[in-house]
Amino acid sequence: MSLLLEIASGLCLLVGSFLCLSGGIGILRFPDFYTRMHAVGVTDTLGAGMILIGLMLQNPQGLVLLKLMMILLFTLFINPAASHALAKAALRNNLQPVLDESTNKGGDKPSKP
Repeated sequence: MSLLLEIASGLCLLVGSFLCLSGGIGILRFPDFYTRMHAVGVTDTLGAGMILIGLMLQNPQGLVLLKLMMILLFTLFINPAASHALAKAALRNNLQPVLDESTNKGGDKPSKP
């Protein structure tokens, strides 16, 4: 049974690390604030959750498990709310998303400088 827990823990830690790394790459690669917020908000929440679950499987008894569960719950509630608040603040401060010219479906042609 302990071998199964070690394998599951390692798998959760590996997947969580990959998700956090891909969120970091998303910050560097995406063109505007909103797409960066989406990439980081989703991958950070899921990646941190997977890492915390992997750590819970490493030490499944005692006070450490309770603390990790509390951190996981706070992470699952706070990260999406913080991402939403940042995006809403950016929108209220007139930060417009970068749109591709091919997405202009209003019928009129975009003006060229």
